[in-house]
Amino acid sequence: MRGLQLIATGGAKPDRVVTNEELSHQVDTSDAWITTRTGIRQRRYCTDEEDAATLAIAAARQALARSGLAPEDIACCVAATLSSPTAAPSVACRVQAALHLPENRPAFDVNAACTGFLYAAAAAHGLLATLGGRYALVIGCEALSRLTDPADRSTCVLFGDGAGAAILELNDTAPFSVMLGARGSDAIRVGGVSARDTAPITMDGRAVFRFAVEALPHCLHTVLDQTNQTLDDLDWVVCHQANSRILDHCIKQLNADPAKFYKNIDRYGNTSAASIPLALHEMSESGLLQPGQQLACIGFGGGLTWGGILLTYKGRENETAE
Repeated sequence: MRGLQLIATGGAKPDRVVTNEELSHQVDTSDAWITTRTGIRQRRYCTDEEDAATLAIAAARQALARSGLAPEDIACCVAATLSSPTAAPSVACRVQAALHLPENRPAFDVNAACTGFLYAAAAAHGLLATLGGRYALVIGCEALSRLTDPADRSTCVLFGDGAGAAILELNDTAPFSVMLGARGSDAIRVGGVSARDTAPITMDGRAVFRFAVEALPHCLHTVLDQTNQTLDDLDWVVCHQANSRILDHCIKQLNADPAKFYKNIDRYGNTSAASIPLALHEMSESGLLQPGQQLACIGFGGGLTWGGILLTYKGRENETAE
């Protein structure tokens, strides 16, 4: 199977920073309670002028600029989100218009909640393989602050807003593996226009924890087995940032080196589909990602959905020289 290489990233963070201390004045909680149980210290909320689409456009514009590519080089645009400000136009179509991407290329949204970026990357891989083209723009973006119940301390402390974007390149030689799965469940439920009798986001925390600590190792082992590799062959494991306790439990279960598992949940909380691409962008910006490195991205969340993908970081053509 032809593989995918990560060429460039982009990110967008809302202007408003919301600390645990601020939330303690909103609901019965505290910084110590939130940090101990989740690892979250702050999150970002959209201002009135920001939403999932504006963040996606900013992140996508940055990724495209840093890739050195022109808009006409992009063969498809896929955005992952469950919090688009409008059902139509989609976030991807808004990005297409803002970045002047060619009109004879597909642009659409997918909703697989916290696994959304991986579903979007897999869809982009299929489009490149079947319709032709070399480069895809894949985005994860959320404005979950618009969907939380501010009086529900079990959920309002968890979620944040943000967007991450990636330029992916189809490659004949890069090692590649992808797996996706779904199991219909209300363990995490996000109310839509027809869900007038429910809170915007509800979650069975214990059920989600049990699901996540099963899904993460399963996804990681699957993508490694498909390429006859082991955890030692990976430079990085980039997981959905749901809860620090989930990640710590899985790292211990895998008997893995914690240094291989990137974490930024303390600064952003759970940003659902934006979680993995935001982490990739931070890693790229800080120099943690180096050309030739292999990384596994693992997602799990509402749906329930799960997935894993093996990528190679290529970087820009002149990155090594820089």
